[in-house]
Amino acid sequence: MTRLSICVFCGAREGARPAYGAAADKLGAGIARAGWRLVYGAGDVGLMGRCARAAQAEGGELLGVIPQHLVGRETRADMGDTRVVTETMHERKKVMFMNCDAIALLPGGGGSLDELFEVLTWRQLGLHSKPVVLIDVDGYWQPLIALLEHVVSEGFAGDDLSGGYTVVPDVDAALDALRAARPRRHDEAV
Repeated sequence: MTRLSICVFCGAREGARPAYGAAADKLGAGIARAGWRLVYGAGDVGLMGRCARAAQAEGGELLGVIPQHLVGRETRADMGDTRVVTETMHERKKVMFMNCDAIALLPGGGGSLDELFEVLTWRQLGLHSKPVVLIDVDGYWQPLIALLEHVVSEGFAGDDLSGGYTVVPDVDAALDALRAARPRRHDEAV
């Protein structure tokens, strides 16, 4: 069977709770132990860096994607097997998405929300059916989940939005949910 590539969206900061960093460590290690490739934002900072370092420590394969303007601020040369440098943030999201079979979302800020909403919108439009898994570490995503439910209940989206993602309470449940992803064909992307 072809290996899975899992795109992880998460914060470029550590966040306020130790549980966030612990989840990033566990997810990165779990992806590597499963024999999957980690696709991530190529930064060595925050949860993003922790997830990548944990995968790397377990011998995992990494594909980092970073826009040129962040190269000097967020990356080290030893952070993965392959690094793609893009011109823009939008191009970064597209390259990450095109090179994955599923998306996992750890706690994060505006960038993580931007990434999530883009893949959810693409899913609503029928452009993909990749699993999108929100890892609700210590209830971090509860306000977002309530907002998404509100959007549906107020008639601005249908079940295609609420059915476009899975919420799990922890990394173990996320890894179980990600196992259901369908691997890309080798000719589909980098």
